Amino acid sequence: TIRLFKSHKEGFGDGEQSRDFTYVENAVRANLLAAEVELKDAPVVNIACGARATLNEIIALLNDLTQQHLPAQYAPERAGDIRHSHASIARATEVLDYTPNVDVREGLRRTLEWYKAQRKI
Repeated sequence: TIRLFKSHKEGFGDGEQSRDFTYVENAVRANLLAAEVELKDAPVVNIACGARATLNEIIALLNDLTQQHLPAQYAPERAGDIRHSHASIARATEVLDYTPNVDVREGLRRTLEWYKAQRKI
């Protein structure tokens, strides 16, 4: 069993809340692109994958990638939590010529591999 899941915490709500997760390589690449572009007025841009994933989808991906079938555990929804978050990357694409290279599944796979290499799981 992967230790990452042995001490997993509860998710809040029903697991259908979503976020636009991105892998760190996408953020690093965006910063490198920004360093090479002459920008006027330093526009604000979102760096993400441009697609939402629910907590339940993330749990399913992790179970698939680790070949486990651990059930999700839920706690009551927290007051004030945003139900869905989805970043528009249109300005980053326009200004920086940014597109994400690593999707959520691949980012999770790489993260798990890193933890295995560090013997943390």
